[in-house]
Amino acid sequence: MGPPGEARPDEPLHVASRLHAFNRFELKYLVPVEQAAEIRDELAERMDRDLHSPVGGYGVWSLYYDTPQLRFYWEKIDGLKFRRKLRIRYYGDLDGITDDSPTCVEIKQRVNRVTQKRRITLPYGAARRLCDDREMVDHSAGESAFIQEVLELSVRLNLRPTVITGYQREALVGRHADTGLRVTFDRRIRGRDRDLHFGINGPENRFTMPPHLSVMEIKVNERTPHWITDLTARRNLNLIRVSKYVQAVEAFGLAPRSIFHVNDEDHPAPTPTDEQPRQRRPTQSDASLKVGAQ
Repeated sequence: MGPPGEARPDEPLHVASRLHAFNRFELKYLVPVEQAAEIRDELAERMDRDLHSPVGGYGVWSLYYDTPQLRFYWEKIDGLKFRRKLRIRYYGDLDGITDDSPTCVEIKQRVNRVTQKRRITLPYGAARRLCDDREMVDHSAGESAFIQEVLELSVRLNLRPTVITGYQREALVGRHADTGLRVTFDRRIRGRDRDLHFGINGPENRFTMPPHLSVMEIKVNERTPHWITDLTARRNLNLIRVSKYVQAVEAFGLAPRSIFHVNDEDHPAPTPTDEQPRQRRPTQSDASLKVGAQ
């Protein structure tokens, strides 16, 4: 499946150019999964579910590249006004991915407060040859500058695969006057710092953020609609500076935990209430009673 609302990796490969670029502002909030579901339902009154986003969401997997000294990581921590990072992204279930599966090679960069993305669609095998082996791959004339930039970055900075992140995403898009609005909810945020290949059988992923939390992201081309601002204020949502890549790097001990790290102890899971009692584990006596009742 393709990245909902964005470039479609299942577009024909033999087109004039597969290069897709866009600029936008991104606002991020950390929201408990239960509250995220409530907010999603409220937003659905004024927004539409992304046509490519099934009920329950879709998988997003990213392989991030960085220097041996984690230059891109530190640029994010230091808040550089201009910074960028390279990744390969796959949308959907990783089961059955092959070298022919469509993926996106993407350069995501930040210029002051604006997030810019440029990417092309390539078969997974070609994407790895470009980013890992630093080989030229087949491309159209319109993609040449982007391909050259990826190669130049990879060679000059000695980029290498660093971490994989994955999560389940649900997406809503604005309607009518809010067509530039997009809101996503990412949950089950996890990843790994080894076996850095999408096609590994039975990889060992682990949560890089508390599983009871989700990241809500509001993405706009220009101004955030006033009703969205009212919603975040009414629900006491606070902007956070969080990066799934940074979170993974720190979660796996590749760098010290920064002030931006989402720590489990700072966001404890909700305790059961009288209305939602904790389910206790069955005991041996429970099993005996069950056998006796048969």
